[in-house]
Amino acid sequence: MSTLTTKLRSDIDKLWTEFWTGGITNPLTVIEQISFLMFARLLDVTETRNEKRAARTKKPFKAIFGPKQQHMRWSHFKQQKAETMLKVVRDEVFPHFRELNGGTTFAEYMADAQLMIQKPSLLVSAVNMIDALPITEGDAKGDLYEYLLSKLTTAGINGQFRTPRHIIRFMAELVEPKPTQIIGDPACGTAGFLVGVMQYLLETHTSPKGIVKGENGEKVYTGDLLEPYREHIQNGMFHGFDFDATMLRIASMNLLLHGVENPDIHYQDTLSNSFPEKFPKQATGGFDVVLANPPFKGSLDESDVHPSLTQKVKTKKTELLFVALILRMLRKGGRSATIVPDGVLFNSSKGHAVLRQMLVEDNQLEAVISLPAGVFKPYAGVSTAIVVFTKGGKTDHVFFYDVGADGFSLDDKRDSVKENDLPDALERWRKRSAKTDTDRTANHFMVPVGEIREKGFELSINRYKEAKQVVVKYDPPKEIIKRLREIEKDIAKDLSALEGMLQ
Repeated sequence: MSTLTTKLRSDIDKLWTEFWTGGITNPLTVIEQISFLMFARLLDVTETRNEKRAARTKKPFKAIFGPKQQHMRWSHFKQQKAETMLKVVRDEVFPHFRELNGGTTFAEYMADAQLMIQKPSLLVSAVNMIDALPITEGDAKGDLYEYLLSKLTTAGINGQFRTPRHIIRFMAELVEPKPTQIIGDPACGTAGFLVGVMQYLLETHTSPKGIVKGENGEKVYTGDLLEPYREHIQNGMFHGFDFDATMLRIASMNLLLHGVENPDIHYQDTLSNSFPEKFPKQATGGFDVVLANPPFKGSLDESDVHPSLTQKVKTKKTELLFVALILRMLRKGGRSATIVPDGVLFNSSKGHAVLRQMLVEDNQLEAVISLPAGVFKPYAGVSTAIVVFTKGGKTDHVFFYDVGADGFSLDDKRDSVKENDLPDALERWRKRSAKTDTDRTANHFMVPVGEIREKGFELSINRYKEAKQVVVKYDPPKEIIKRLREIEKDIAKDLSALEGMLQ
């Protein structure tokens, strides 16, 4: 449940409108600029915290701001007049961002950071608004950023940027990540999946005593049982890659505001030749869990793709190459839940067929969960499915589930509705059994691997589903004829009466 108050939402909406009226209309740019300013504030908060600790412990620390840079701190420049503030932020604070190295993952993406705000009055509004936001308070800061990111959906930005939060949560529940594992996303966008895993860990590793009440009476999970794993969570657990620098800034800020201070987020096309060269550990066998919704952007130049992928699946289609890539990134026994377009399940091209055979024969394909076509609206009406698989192992049976509703209307509005199959899908998944899940007329069942082989490794649920046979009872033919004769008599009678009226 969101900890955002109505006032906070309204404040963010107001700030958003000010950006638009100030001439900054691209939603990604708005979020990026707000991220920069949040980062400036968080740097000052960190510096103040370090100063207090140093005063207490009498131990030195590496300062973010030198003696001559104090005027560049948030607490200082926020008090300046509009013109001076714009000058300091544009000409000094942003260049200082670029010089930061180490200490924060966010610093890596500041090489080309620019203040797009030209109007002094807009900067003052943005600084005042961000100063009032609870970005130092537990859960509220994460929810606040989620609310900002939801603007990407309403603004109709390309679907690769944002997977709905409830679908991410569902996928995390399917693979049940552990706090000791290494988690990756090869096309991380705004880091929704990595944040989703962090939230899942907090909820599943909080003792009854660790659940506290938030300002609005909601449950806040402190994750007190994660204490032994803190170092790993902060520095070694989360890895994301994308080749959009704006996305990476937003992803880093998203993780930072959800309590992951030093995630491993990099600018990288993971399908390319340079991925194994630059990141050998992550590119091959580096992950226990991969959660992803890779872009389905059609074809790309085969010469750019690393040969280890095209040797396995000869194709230019990104949706197939990403599944092959995820298999390469997983360690043996590692698991993934990945969203694929429906065509991956049944398309008859050689590349499609080879990939499906590889999933079934060389690995353990565990589940194919079909999602309704409207899940990614308003920006895409494409039909998709979640495939769950383990690298290596052996496929015996595959669990199929046909999700008809996900708790939201399947039109562009995506309003909340009562119908939601996801909780049932999760329960059936956890209780799945090849002995009992045999009813092919139901919306879920298990299919033995032998049958999948026979059907050419097709993975569409409709290939295995059986229509419900409804026995229709008809009256005896003599009864029907008798009724027809009576109807005929009535018609003849009415025609005679009509004729009489015309004479």
